[in-house]
Amino acid sequence: MTSHDQFAGVRYLVDDVQAAIDFYTTHLGFTLHSHPAPAFADVTRGPLRLLLSGPASSGARATPGDLGAGRNRIHLTVDDLDTEIARLRGAGLTFHSDVVSGPGGRQILLTDPADNLIELFEPAR
Repeated sequence: MTSHDQFAGVRYLVDDVQAAIDFYTTHLGFTLHSHPAPAFADVTRGPLRLLLSGPASSGARATPGDLGAGRNRIHLTVDDLDTEIARLRGAGLTFHSDVVSGPGGRQILLTDPADNLIELFEPAR
């Protein structure tokens, strides 16, 4: 195992690696882990290692065909969903859905600069 075995890794294909780094570190509390420019970077938040693969990365080239972004998404738990929505809207971000409430809590979807989905989730109290 490598030193990365402490993380759960998710790969997102992005159009612009630097724009993705800026988005995740500025708005969602991720920390830059590595950046072998310009094809790839990875950012971390807790045990999540998000692999940001640009068009020239081997991870992006391994994808058969042009599938585009899927319906899968990373799920980030927040303490106060309304506060997060207000903060992110204030930073100029737009959301992909309205707030949805269910028995487990409330959630909303936003997208990164490459249209990958991110779910912000506030558990029911």
